[in-house]
Parts: sequence; structure tokens; C-alpha cells
Amino acid sequence: MRTFADVKKAIASGKSVTDLLEVYLGRIADSSHLNSFLEVFEESAREQARTVDAKIANGTAGRLAGMVIGIKDNLCYKGHKVSASSKILEGFESLYTATAVQRLINEDAVIIGRLNCDEFAMGSSNENSAFGPVKNAINPEFVPGGSSGGSATAIAANLCTAALGSDTGGSIRQPASFTGTVGLKPTYGRISRYGLIAYASSFDQIGPFTNSVEDAALLLEVMAGADDFDATASTRDVERYSDESEESGLRIAVLKESYEMDGTDPEIRTCIDHTIDELKAAGNTVDFVSFPYLDYIVPTYYVLTTAEASSNLSRFDGVHYGYRSNEAKGVEDTYKKSRSEGFGAEVQRRIMAGTFVLSHGYYDAYYAKGQKVRRVLQEKTNEIFEQYDFILLPTTPTTAFKIGEVGDSIAMYLQDIFTVHANLTGNPAISLPLGQHSNGLPFGVQLIANHFEEQRLINISRQLEKKGVVHE
Repeated sequence: MRTFADVKKAIASGKSVTDLLEVYLGRIADSSHLNSFLEVFEESAREQARTVDAKIANGTAGRLAGMVIGIKDNLCYKGHKVSASSKILEGFESLYTATAVQRLINEDAVIIGRLNCDEFAMGSSNENSAFGPVKNAINPEFVPGGSSGGSATAIAANLCTAALGSDTGGSIRQPASFTGTVGLKPTYGRISRYGLIAYASSFDQIGPFTNSVEDAALLLEVMAGADDFDATASTRDVERYSDESEESGLRIAVLKESYEMDGTDPEIRTCIDHTIDELKAAGNTVDFVSFPYLDYIVPTYYVLTTAEASSNLSRFDGVHYGYRSNEAKGVEDTYKKSRSEGFGAEVQRRIMAGTFVLSHGYYDAYYAKGQKVRRVLQEKTNEIFEQYDFILLPTTPTTAFKIGEVGDSIAMYLQDIFTVHANLTGNPAISLPLGQHSNGLPFGVQLIANHFEEQRLINISRQLEKKGVVHE
């Protein structure tokens, strides 16, 4: 049962949703060494499954009946704990459900549990969780990528039909590449962020992990759309992403600087070459296009996101809810000790960096300049889309690395070098499983589309999947 099509076949053959849920629960128990689930919602999931079985019996079941979904531990689900994989939210239970999650439930999906991630979605390896690192299902000695590593591993290990992640700088696409799964980051605002614990509000976007493009399209269709609870959610009509249609004669830009970057693995480059050849053979035009700002992308991203994180995370103070230091005496001491003990090292590093770039005397030199560079990146990207339908580039320069292998913060930040582009510009992007390296680990290819052109992005992804260029 790697896809929703498999689930529907099982139900058609006489299996109940309850039966299928028990299979997943058994797999999760057998795969506890991967540390992908922080909590399994056994009781509520079984109750949901029984309700869906009754709806199937009387013909009122929704479009996702039988789909079992895990959610990243920064998405709220009423009556269930949520911690953003941080000690600072110890014991906190959500009072409401995220819009994206609720829309899945409304279509009779079953929510099976919350998935481990880098603390407050800050990381590229899932080693920053307060509850230990997630391991890659392909090889447990390696990271699954981050920050949505638990979601990626859950899909790669077949622990649920689909999973939700959040993508601030590549946190869906990078782990999708490292685990051989499909990871979709929609246009900023396409899916409501209501109920997503914020890291950087002008970057964050919810998206799915799946084992097929078809499932990603269906989930996007269900979750997308306007939301009265989120003013940044787009009011544009939601297209029928699940409907198949083909296009020909497409114009595709390959970013020259990304393709030629010294750190890109030769085997990944060879597979990108093969993809280019297949696209050309199908009647499409593929050109190498210069994007001279590659070196500015990661610094700009970290200046702006840490500034937003400094603001967003100020609400976690040890006073109103969550973790409170037992050693604190007085109000000021409570703030200091609770935050110092409750936040991990990487989160503290980013809060301090963000506070610095927003401080008097440095705001113009860093934050304001970062916003100007972001605008330049957006304008250059828009310029490319005036002539081309898609941008193609590797998702990651390498395959997954071993747990503990990348100890330097800057080296870790550079893991996002090919993914942060789409977050800075707000464009939709997808990572598709492209191949398997000689080291046995998977890697992906990334496609970026113009704003709100998810339908076309899904169409070309389906075509590549059908041709066997990318793999289900």
C-alpha cells in the first residue's frame, strides 16, 4: 500500500479502513528505531477509521476515505499534543485544528500521528529535534533530511499513505530527495498556514509527501484555497489538480550556475543530463540560463528567516504555556531560564542571529538589504518565467550524509542551496525521485513553476513519472 490507488484497491477487494489502519500501526511499531513518529494517535485514529468504514458502507464517504496521513509536529490538531519537536512546548495540547489538516479530515482521511522534525523546523538533517534524530529508512546510518525528516521517512518506510510537512527553505523537497519520495511545496499562500506553528511567516508553506505525483495532486486540491483564518491565503480558485492533462512544446530553463556548481555530485549531474535528453526527445525546448545570484541565496534566506524567527518565537516564554524552568525565581529569571533550557542550540542560534539583524544600527545593513536582494531574486525569476514554463535543477547537490557527519553550521545551511530559491520568490516547486546513486541512496530532480501554476507543474511531473524518468 504505497499509494492511495493501492488503498482503494484493497478497500474494493473487501478490506476495511480499520484493517488498513492496523497494518500501518503494526509497521510503525516495527519501525520505531527510525524515530519518525513522536506520537501515534491510536485511539482517535481507530475511531476515525470506524467512522469512515460506516460512511463507505452507506455511500457517503469523502474523497480521501481510507487515506492514512501523518502530520509534522508543527501542525495543530485539536485535542492532541503538538510540540514542534521542542522542549519549550512540553505538554502542550492544541486547542484547534490547522485548516489544512481539517480539510483532509473533512474528506475522511485518518490522522495517524505526529511526526518528528527539526526543532521549530530549523534544520536540514532532522538532527535538531529535542527527541532525537530521525533515521533514513533507506539506510538508518544516514539522515533523512530536514526539517520534515519524520514525514519523509514515514512515507519512504510505508508507515502511512501520505504525510504533511512544511517548507520554509526546502524542508519538504530536500528530505524528499534524500528518501526517494515526492515532495511538493505549493505557491506561497496556496494552502492556509492557519494552525502551522510559525518559523518564518513570509516563507512557510504546508505541503505533502507521497509516493506518487497523483497523490500529491489530490492532497493539494483538497487542502488549497482561501481561508478566513489566514489573510495570506490566496483567494484564487483551486484548479482540479487531480485531473490529468498533457502539454507539449514546453520551454524549460536549466539554471547554469546550479548545474555547474563544483559541489554537485557527478552521478546526479549525469541523471539531470538524462532528464534533459528525455524532455528534448518529447519535443520540449531545454536551454541553459544564467542565474548569477546563486551565492546570495543562502545568506539572504538566513538573514530574513532568522529575523522572522526572532519575532515569531518570542511568544514561547515559559509563562503562558509549555515548559517552565524549575530553577527560575521571579519574572525575569523565568523568561531567561525557561527559554535557555527550553530551546535547543540551533533555535537559540537563529533567534540570536535574527535579533542581531533587527537591532538598531544593523537593521539597514542586514535586514533591509536582505529584503532588497529578495526583490532582485524575485524580479530575475519572473524574467525567466516570461520566456520559460519551468525551471529545472537538482533538488540537492548530493545524496544524504551520515548522521553526525556535518557538524559545521554553515556547511549545514548550504544543504539548502538549491531549494531556498523557491521560498525566497514564493514559487511552487516539486522534488521528484530521479535515481539511485551507486552508494545505494536516492536523489531527486526539482522543477519550479510560475506562481499558482501548480496544475502545469503536476502535469509535467506526471509525464516524467509515466516515462520512467522519475520513479514512483
